[in-house]
Amino acid sequence: MPSLSGAGLLEKIFITAALIAGVLIAAAIIRTVARLALVGESGDRPRFWIAQIVRLLTLAGVILVIVRIWLSASAERTAFGGWIAAGLAIALQRVVTAFAGYIIILRGNVFTVGDRITIGGVRGDVIALGFMQTTVMEMGQSPSEQVDDPAMWVRGRQYSGRIVRVTNDKVFDTPVYNYTRDFNFMWDEIVLPIRYGDDYARVEQILLDVTRTHTADTMAKAAKALESLKGKYFLSETPDVEPRVYIRLTDNWIELSARFIVSPTRARVVKDAMSREILPRLSAANIGIASGTYAIVEVPPIKIQQVANAG
Repeated sequence: MPSLSGAGLLEKIFITAALIAGVLIAAAIIRTVARLALVGESGDRPRFWIAQIVRLLTLAGVILVIVRIWLSASAERTAFGGWIAAGLAIALQRVVTAFAGYIIILRGNVFTVGDRITIGGVRGDVIALGFMQTTVMEMGQSPSEQVDDPAMWVRGRQYSGRIVRVTNDKVFDTPVYNYTRDFNFMWDEIVLPIRYGDDYARVEQILLDVTRTHTADTMAKAAKALESLKGKYFLSETPDVEPRVYIRLTDNWIELSARFIVSPTRARVVKDAMSREILPRLSAANIGIASGTYAIVEVPPIKIQQVANAG
């Protein structure tokens, strides 16, 4: 690179600073106009993606300004780019991997803002997607999942209040579970233990009636979504969206599992409404919920020995 006189160096510094300032001001103006033009909740997603595009263009503009001003010859630019790439690959390996994950997330439609996902052991709704990190509004866990890490105090799939940031490189290391991307429904279950001798057929009918009532609209939408899913992926069989009750015999009771389809964002609300309807109907049928009992089949012999007092 040719040497620069003091005046030439100051001129380049001034021009560089002025152009970078111009790029930053233009980016701020675009973001402000977008924020004012897209008012209301319906404009949240467009505002987010405009901000993402502006950030990318700003970064590219700053790099272009530096390269155009400070590297005059094409050979110098090529060598400079090679050194920069090598330095980033070695010193910023995790950062580069995280940015590569960002590209994979966008290009592969892995998830986007508003999707409900599990990534890096964190489950929740994606509320922001950056170059390096994904920001998730964390959800709680159902009772059967309470043993999963990290520890959770909310006993249901609802917001815990914690906002978690996960680096984008997790897409290369761990599975990403998406609850809403291609199929915005999930199957859930209500499990009831019934005493032997009670009318389990009556309980089965109650479960079917209640689940059908509360999932009628969801079943129709899920059936259409399944047809669309079959056009995109290979499914060896078409899952049944109709409620179904399965029976399992245990040592202590008859276990009835009602399987039904529901929206991932309304699972706990729907199960709560179902439970509130099931309880009085079981009570009216004089059927109770079984609980663990223990029978003593034999009492061991007890020997009582009287000891005479001496004296």
